[in-house]
Formats: sequence, C-alpha cells, structure tokens
Amino acid sequence: MLLDRLNTREDRDWYAARAAAEGWKRSVLEHFIKVDLKAHIAAAPTNFEAVLAPPDSELAQQLVKDPYVFEHLALVGRVTERDVEQALMDRLQDTLLEFGRGMAFVGRQVRFEVPDGKSRTDELVLDLLLFHIPQARYVVVELKTGAFQPAFLGQLSAYVGVVEDKLRDKAKHAPTIGMLLCTGKNDAIVHYTLANMTAALSVADYEGLPDDARAALPSADELRAVVAEEVGKAAR
Repeated sequence: MLLDRLNTREDRDWYAARAAAEGWKRSVLEHFIKVDLKAHIAAAPTNFEAVLAPPDSELAQQLVKDPYVFEHLALVGRVTERDVEQALMDRLQDTLLEFGRGMAFVGRQVRFEVPDGKSRTDELVLDLLLFHIPQARYVVVELKTGAFQPAFLGQLSAYVGVVEDKLRDKAKHAPTIGMLLCTGKNDAIVHYTLANMTAALSVADYEGLPDDARAALPSADELRAVVAEEVGKAAR
C-alpha cells in the first residue's frame, strides 16, 4: 500500500514510521493515507503557543489537526449537534482513532453544577470529554454543525475552565485543552478570536467521507433496494 498509494519516499517513510510506532493495521493505514493525515496533523489554528509554556505548547499542538474526517458521518443527516454526537458515539472506536492514538473516552454530555456562591446554581454540559493518556491531559470537544462563530470559543473556554477546576490534578495532569469542531470557518476570524482567549483552544473543521470516496458509496435508494431484495428472498 505504501508503494501504490504514495508518490514520494518522504511520504512513504513518514507513514511507515507512524504505522510501526503506533501499531496500525492495514485498514488504519489506508484510512490515514486517504484522509492525508501527514498534511493535516498539527494544522489546526490554536493559541497554544501564547497560553502554554514550552514544551507543553508543542506537545498540545501535536494533538490537533484540521480537518477531522469521521467516515462514519458520511450517511448521517446532520440536523443537530446531538445527531452528530450520537453518530460519533455509535462508533466510538472509529471516533477515537480519528482523534489520535492514546485518546481515551471519559464521557458524553458531561454535566457540572456551578453555584454562584449565593442561591443560584447553573449547569455546564460538555459535548465530549476525552483524556490523552501519553500526555496525561483532559481534552474537551465541542461540536457545532454550523460555521465558526466567535461566541463558540467563549463557551468552550468556560468548559475548559470547569474541567481545570473540578477534574484536573495539577500535580499529575498537563493543562486541559479545548477542541472546537465546526463545519466551516473564516481562518482570519478564528485567529483574531483565539488571540484574546486565555484557555488553550483549537478550531478545526470536521466532515464525513471526502467527496471522491463518498461518490463510490451506494445511494440510499440502492441500499433500500438491496435490503428489500434480501427480505424478499428470506420470505420465499
């Protein structure tokens, strides 16, 4: 596969080294070549360099990429963030694979009660909470089905803050980072917004299968026809 799918020695060496180091199966290698992992890794806009001390900022940057390609979203109707979240959880192993080696699932719709010190208690609800085991770092993931808006990072910053306060053990854990995944962004606006945030945040697009791969899939009508045919055979 390395010889057939990759055109340069540099690319073959990079994917071969990654596959050996991380124990990729052939199917995993095929997936990462198809989504062009080498070009996308560490490409997501972040403010890590500004808010995290080195070398932690460099380590955190290695955890993000742009875009994320979740193949199992290809046939999902993207109506709400909850629909996308459910699809990701239905195939959790594939989801964690796309987030990267060493990422563990902590929770979905994780709720924190936040009292104001008087009589009011509000609730913060995190879409996904992951933990990167090699770096001992919590990762908060916020999903948005629309294009990037600056307000999204304010919301994510609050989520990172509550994890820092209530879950992170500062003696054991690296600083928490937040990942905002959306379906389109103006990179200039993203950079302006990140420049004014104090939490460690990244922004990336997410998508289903690339267009060329999606075109090779059977249509919904074709799938229904096959199912109907098989049901008919079973009935006879």
